[in-house]
Amino acid sequence: MWEQLQQWDRSLFIYLNSLGIEEYDAFWIFVTKIEHWTPLYILFFILFFIVYTRRKAFIGVGITLLVFVTTLGVTELVKNTVGRLRPNNNTELSDLIRVLQTPGNFSFFSGHAAVSFAITTFVVLALRSRFKWVYLFYIWPLLFIMSRILVGVHYPGDIFVGALVGTTIGFVFWKYLGRRLLLKA
Repeated sequence: MWEQLQQWDRSLFIYLNSLGIEEYDAFWIFVTKIEHWTPLYILFFILFFIVYTRRKAFIGVGITLLVFVTTLGVTELVKNTVGRLRPNNNTELSDLIRVLQTPGNFSFFSGHAAVSFAITTFVVLALRSRFKWVYLFYIWPLLFIMSRILVGVHYPGDIFVGALVGTTIGFVFWKYLGRRLLLKA
């Protein structure tokens, strides 16, 4: 059963990765770099200061940073425990896929997916009462995760689990910390 799931994951990855178009490679390489999303992070923080008092805004920013660090820590722990090779490091796939990046660490699960979904989930939950359009922020992690397949560094299963873990972490931080600290009188 496990082998069959891995084969489906590999086959789906090969198919999705093959959909990449050379003319768009620079776009996907740009999208996949975390530092290019800095203006979005700044917008998140500005919105906290618009919605909440100064003290609560700093708490919201602090919790967001805690969500980031926690998610990153969980991701690295799992990656080093599972030790799944990235597609770009799998010699069986080298002639079948397009590789635009070559990170050397492990693949399962995607840190990009986990962190982007964790932060987005927390921010959306914290800001949704004031801004109904805040759900549009989910475009960010969706673009982010698509880029990881198109640059050749993550299997769809890595992405799916990372998104699930990240969403869960963002929700848990909102439910047990954010809601209590940001919404109390």
